[in-house]
Amino acid sequence: MLARHLRSSSHSGWLLAALAPLLAACTDPEVILPGAREDIREEISTLVPEEANAEVAAFVAPAAVNNASWTHGHGSPAYRTDNPALGSNLNLLWTANIGQGDRKRARISADPVIADGRVFTLDSAGRLSATSTAGAPLWSRDLRPERDARNEVSGGGMALGGGRLYVTTGYGSAYAIDPASGDEIWEQRLLAAATAPPSYDKELVYLVAGDDVAWAIEADDGRVRWQLESLEEANNVFGGPAPAVTDEFVLFGFGNGDVQAAFKEGGLRLWSATVAGQRSGFAINRIGDITGDPIVVGNRVYVSNHSGRLVALSLGSGQRIWTGRDAAVQPVWVAGGSLFMVTDRQKVKRLDAETGTEVWSADLPGFVRNRPARREAVYAHHGPILAGGQLIVASSDEVMRVYDPESGALLRSVDIPGGASTNPVVVGGVLYLVSGKGQLLAFGG
Repeated sequence: MLARHLRSSSHSGWLLAALAPLLAACTDPEVILPGAREDIREEISTLVPEEANAEVAAFVAPAAVNNASWTHGHGSPAYRTDNPALGSNLNLLWTANIGQGDRKRARISADPVIADGRVFTLDSAGRLSATSTAGAPLWSRDLRPERDARNEVSGGGMALGGGRLYVTTGYGSAYAIDPASGDEIWEQRLLAAATAPPSYDKELVYLVAGDDVAWAIEADDGRVRWQLESLEEANNVFGGPAPAVTDEFVLFGFGNGDVQAAFKEGGLRLWSATVAGQRSGFAINRIGDITGDPIVVGNRVYVSNHSGRLVALSLGSGQRIWTGRDAAVQPVWVAGGSLFMVTDRQKVKRLDAETGTEVWSADLPGFVRNRPARREAVYAHHGPILAGGQLIVASSDEVMRVYDPESGALLRSVDIPGGASTNPVVVGGVLYLVSGKGQLLAFGG
């Protein structure tokens, strides 16, 4: 027993002796290196491709055009006006009720489309309406099936072309409507919710249903010409990207982050690319849904997912040209060699379209209740659009913000009664948007 005790004591003494230098080191004062402290996550979040230090040319806005219609979003070159004419002093000209506004389980998602003096809108319950550009109601019809209760689903989109109004709905149907009377020309059941806008080109209407099936439908009678499929993804964002159409191709964005380019006539797939990954350091979510519509400019495609990736792709091959570490929650706006976007981190930014280099960034309002225990809802920001040489963002906090596209300086703010629920559109020098209260608002000056 005594021998065992002596061996134990000897071992303990050896251990203490070995640890003594380490214990002494712990008592030394901490050495603080001199110099400024930088947030390493901010450095990660602002990484851009090789040309990060390249000089960025001054912004020169395209010539303003007094456009007579707004039939599609910004993605397809044939239907795009890069800088529609708009005055600098925006005042509320009139308002018109279009139906039900935003609800807890039903939201307005369809941007207005305009042609021949008519503004077409879709409320949160599936009511389609036409209003004159002077604010007078023209016609209205309910696209909600009789078998479905109100507010069970919402969403949808619109496009104009070939003398028809094409409408998709969250109830799972696509329609061709007579723009003058509101009469139905045809209905095609899609077997899945179609919450994204369609696109029209010559004899075909293109759309995505269920976030995983692309459709090409004959514009005259609603028959299916061809389909493309992608892998299903359960976690998707409300709404969706409109297909972008060029002379040869149509590009679809899917809920799993895939972008597919196909030949318009036969539907043969040309290429497929995946916008994958999350933003390092500031990942707000892991939803890979395409939320920034494919935008075709020249031989490039700009597209974004919802989890922190914006990419520029080659139109001909789908090869990635550069990657940005931000998510565009709305379609980006490309003009004058620059790319403007609203990010998922509540910022409006200007990037160099050639390299992805950030030029400037401006903060937008974030949480509705900015207290740690009440950070539930965030303000929605719609746009940006370039109009009259000024960059415009319309938000649900009841403010429209107008920026200098060159510097990012805030030029002015305009009140939006009820807050914005759609992207603004501009026709004939007047800006239109739909409010969260279910009203069509017209601004001009």
